[in-house]
Amino acid sequence: MTSNEKDKDFELIQNIRKGNSSAMKELYLHYIQYLTAVCSRYIIIEADLKDVLQESFVKIFTSIDKFEYRGVGSLKAWMARIVVNESLKFIKKNERFDFVQNEWELPDVTNEEAPDTDDIPAHVIQEMIRQLPIGYRTVFNLYVFEDKSHKEIASILGIKENTSASQLYKAKNKLAEKINEYKMTL
Repeated sequence: MTSNEKDKDFELIQNIRKGNSSAMKELYLHYIQYLTAVCSRYIIIEADLKDVLQESFVKIFTSIDKFEYRGVGSLKAWMARIVVNESLKFIKKNERFDFVQNEWELPDVTNEEAPDTDDIPAHVIQEMIRQLPIGYRTVFNLYVFEDKSHKEIASILGIKENTSASQLYKAKNKLAEKINEYKMTL
């Protein structure tokens, strides 16, 4: 982001705080594609995705006075956090998690070699993630994209840390299977 873009974000925030509707529209148009991608990692059904994004933008615009600009990327990160939180709220309210509560420890999978994804377009990998069962997908996204620990994920979702670890382990295995299947079609 250039200095000019930084100034533009800061200026947009100031104008939105003054009630400028064209600034609201500009912010929406500038970030909708990115925030849609964030939301679509969690919400699969198009109508639900639109509802969550609408709720997210309502929250963004009604909370903009509380936002503290901290430099380049802070607005984008703040809005993404709102979208993730609204997505999680929607999932908790409308989806049934089928977590298996495991009391046993899983092997450390961080040392396993991840499948090579260099030949696979990003949109294909994203679609593979979207096809994961809701529990796998939610834990995977929180761990990988939101950089949450299993302790944090357990607290957010109301599950045990071992369950979070189990869901991540299963998600990684399922993704590895999907990646290998895809590579066999190349």
